[in-house]
Amino acid sequence: MTGNTIDHNTLSRLVEIGAVHAAHVVGQAGGWALSVQYGMADTFLAAQRSGKLRLFRKLETVMLYLKKLGISHFDVDASAYDAETDRKRPDRAESLKRAHEAAEHDAWFCEQVEQALIEADAPNAVSIPHDVVMVKLKARLDKMATQAGMES
Repeated sequence: MTGNTIDHNTLSRLVEIGAVHAAHVVGQAGGWALSVQYGMADTFLAAQRSGKLRLFRKLETVMLYLKKLGISHFDVDASAYDAETDRKRPDRAESLKRAHEAAEHDAWFCEQVEQALIEADAPNAVSIPHDVVMVKLKARLDKMATQAGMES
């Protein structure tokens, strides 16, 4: 069914020159496909970015699309239409959720850095040299390693 496809621009030009003989809205699992007949060809409308079969979620949407093109007469074949098929993209929903969580984390992190810079620039802030911090850290890690060795 999707072997022959046509893009929006080509379809628009064919309508302008009056070459489209018929339009058929064909029900599919999850939406409505648009088939047009011009000359001896019968082709389906392809999605602009992917080039795959363009499915309209609602019949009203494909009707408005056709009217905007200048096609006001078309037939509808709903025999294979399955409204229960869910075309939602859970992968996209999950991706958007992660993006929102990442944005919230970024905002929190920037706030924390800003607060730390304010505290570091305060006149009463105490500065500890790197070498001193590293000596204290090594002592702490050694102590933890010793305690872990005793517990095993």
